[in-house]
Amino acid sequence: MAAPGFKVVSLTDAAAERVRAIMSRMDKPIAGLRVGVKNGGCAGMSYTMEYAEEIGPHDEIVEDKGVKILIDPKAILFLLGTEMDFQTTKMSSGFTFNNPNQTSACGCGESVAITPAAPERLR
Repeated sequence: MAAPGFKVVSLTDAAAERVRAIMSRMDKPIAGLRVGVKNGGCAGMSYTMEYAEEIGPHDEIVEDKGVKILIDPKAILFLLGTEMDFQTTKMSSGFTFNNPNQTSACGCGESVAITPAAPERLR
């Protein structure tokens, strides 16, 4: 569990605005945006995002810019210090992650290599 007042993940204004816009159009109540990591892809891991209808009993809850972010406790050390952004280019738009624990990414940008942060960074 992160130290009180410490945000494991933060959002840029663009990301928060996009999440709020999507959540306002949902046809069912949403408890928050669940962000995590999973094994897979050519670089070893990929980021996950889903809109959660309920908060899990062990979720780390981060509130930033009016958005509630839910993080699985197993993902905290991989996401520590991550900033989530929403970017629009000529070819695409989507969420991106600026993660200080990320050591490399695959050429297509779909998966990443992440080294867990040292637990003392949680204090």
